[in-house]
Amino acid sequence: MGSLGASRLIREPLKRGTSLDHLEYVDMTPIIGREYPTAKLKAMLEAPNADEQLRDLAILISERGVVVFRAPQDDLTIDDQKHITDQLGRLTGRPAEHGLHVHPLYNDPNNIPMADGTTDEHIYVINSEAAKKLYATMKDRPGAADEPRDLGREWHSDSLYENAPSDFSFLRMESTPATGGDTLWASGYELYDRLSGPFRRFLETLTATCAQPVFATACAAGGYAVASPRGSPLNVGAAFAPSHPVVRTNPVTGWKSVFAGLGLHVSRIDGVTSYEDALIRDYLLRLLTRNHDGVARLHWTRGACAIWTNVSTLHAATPDTHLVDGIRTGVRASGIGEVPYLDPASTGRREALGLPQY
Repeated sequence: MGSLGASRLIREPLKRGTSLDHLEYVDMTPIIGREYPTAKLKAMLEAPNADEQLRDLAILISERGVVVFRAPQDDLTIDDQKHITDQLGRLTGRPAEHGLHVHPLYNDPNNIPMADGTTDEHIYVINSEAAKKLYATMKDRPGAADEPRDLGREWHSDSLYENAPSDFSFLRMESTPATGGDTLWASGYELYDRLSGPFRRFLETLTATCAQPVFATACAAGGYAVASPRGSPLNVGAAFAPSHPVVRTNPVTGWKSVFAGLGLHVSRIDGVTSYEDALIRDYLLRLLTRNHDGVARLHWTRGACAIWTNVSTLHAATPDTHLVDGIRTGVRASGIGEVPYLDPASTGRREALGLPQY
């Protein structure tokens, strides 16, 4: 670990090795995303250098934002998925006492089981119909019948409402309609790099409250206790309102990223007026939507997997499967990383890689 000086990073960035170089891939865009069309995660786990490959995969995900394994991963067990998700964080310096996240509403009877009929506290089953019941108490739920939905509300990073949020998330799609239900990822690195110098410096002074009161109201309505602890001794109770930096450093890469400045779980920019709060969050959302070259889009196929970093990306599911009478179901595991911080010695991605500013 480096010293806390102006010229030394708090954590030295990790260097990716060559253990994945034998795998065929295509980058989803020049800025974000990589897809492996034929690679099998099970083969990675069974390789003699499994930890080396998983460490390189974690660094690659931290650099590219999201990595997709397109070939059906039918031979991968739930325990394999959990092990991979956990190791990605452990092999890249996550706090030793942190593990896999437990969803706050794990005790809710509306949670559907996995395909084999069992449940696992470290696996969240994503299903659009189940979600409607889980979040029935959410105020101002989008989707009024007489107006279009604001899909800008869909963007988020996983478990931002926790004191120690998620580092890596791993979603495996079990079933999906032939069309619809795509997931998009936006690069927080690129959002930071598209800001002017003065605006970057201003946002670096800010934190945001990341409240999610729906969990407490859902538990109260259902008469059950919120799950606790949730992957870290820091993630306990039902407050769900930490303050996180608007700009964060990814400790794996050493690059700055817009983090808690926009999205579903960000409720308020701290220390500014209500008008300034709305202005900042609206501008950052506009910056995301007007620069779609910083966005990767995945059309899901059965058995495909996506693994992403929540430290430096936001993602959004496209809620359009109702148009084809389809339900998509997937299983997700998420790790818990460190408490977010901004390292003043860190830089943006473009500066670090010697790329042009725009």
